[in-house]
Amino acid sequence: MTIDWDDVRYFLAVARHGSVRAAAAQLKVNHTTVLRRVAQLEARLHSQMFEKLPTGYRITPAGEEVLELANQMEASSHQLETRVFGRDQSVKGLLRITLTPILAAHLLMPDFVEFARLHRDVEMDILSSGELANLTNREADVAIRVVYDRKTLPLNLHGLKGPEVCGGVYMSRARLATWRAGAPDPIRWIVISNHGIPDWATEGEVRTAGVPFRTTDAEAQIAAVRQGLGITTLPCFLGDADPLLARVPGTDLHKYGTLWLLTQGETRKTKRVQLFTEFVSRKLTAYGQLLAGQSMSLD
Repeated sequence: MTIDWDDVRYFLAVARHGSVRAAAAQLKVNHTTVLRRVAQLEARLHSQMFEKLPTGYRITPAGEEVLELANQMEASSHQLETRVFGRDQSVKGLLRITLTPILAAHLLMPDFVEFARLHRDVEMDILSSGELANLTNREADVAIRVVYDRKTLPLNLHGLKGPEVCGGVYMSRARLATWRAGAPDPIRWIVISNHGIPDWATEGEVRTAGVPFRTTDAEAQIAAVRQGLGITTLPCFLGDADPLLARVPGTDLHKYGTLWLLTQGETRKTKRVQLFTEFVSRKLTAYGQLLAGQSMSLD
């Protein structure tokens, strides 16, 4: 009896998500394909892998046994891929970089473009998302992350330490001018819904209304503060570089963490990964003062 590894991949996705549709979304296929693949595996093993419930798919005892072996198969597959990939010293090929949307759009995109122009044979995928890509599973080749505690970094990742990243409290320059002139309009906190107002972000000299203004993403947050609605917290590399914004008088900076360039195992030995990490490391060093909030004088 031969087990198709692709069938196992589909089984793993359903086991991890507890949902056929969620598994299909991860694998970027139709949900009927997932059902068919799982059915093929069940037919080969003569066992039912899942029990269908109103709330989703619950793995059966037989499925639990298969799950343990399937995880081992997946780990072996990733190990094989990374070892072969690590021997690839060609600059030509795919390079996947994962980082937050803010870092990509407001700091490093010009540098990524410069690197792409210097190395025209490198196919670049910029995975800018709030979710952390798994380097061990080869979801990305390089991760650029802000890490508060170095001890939280996985031991299997190779890290290249970059500058510290700090944040501050900002408002629009126009709104600051009207506040100084004594305008009575209420000034509100602008926050991302799942974050709220951080403890470190004192209001300083500017008094705010008790009703916050919430957005679901950073770009909307930035747009709202530029429009003069109120004050918000931003990374210094964004707030200090924006000519429309100014730091709120009387507020302090806060350390978010340290930037790290992360790679995994054999992957980091490839020529294009080495070229990219060395290139970006130099750029980040040059941004040191901007990232730490030391590149400007306060208003």
